[in-house]
Amino acid sequence: MAYGLPDWLTGASKPEQPAAAPKTGDGGRVAPDRNSRELCYESRDIFFECLDKNNILDAIREDEKARKSCPQEVADYERDCARSWIKYFKEKRVQDWKRDQTIAQIQKEDAEAARKAKEGRKGFF
Repeated sequence: MAYGLPDWLTGASKPEQPAAAPKTGDGGRVAPDRNSRELCYESRDIFFECLDKNNILDAIREDEKARKSCPQEVADYERDCARSWIKYFKEKRVQDWKRDQTIAQIQKEDAEAARKAKEGRKGFF
């Protein structure tokens, strides 16, 4: 990648694969750099697309099915992301789905209540 230019502008297809995160003086790990994060996000998105195609929502509870349905995607995802990120993104996927379902249900109930209220007002005018 040319300095300061996004990959899509320079023609780079994928950020370089990160090496294992180096350790700090106190034994901790150095946070992933921008390219490592981009690679992780890309691998996550590809993995989640595969899960969607195979009707798998919870990749933690359905780990065996996910590994059978998306073996390459799982391998790339686990290679490119930190373990804590892998777990976090899988959990967040389920939470986001539940949130979206709740929002859709509330919108449906609100639309029904608005329809009933509108019908009830017809006799007043």
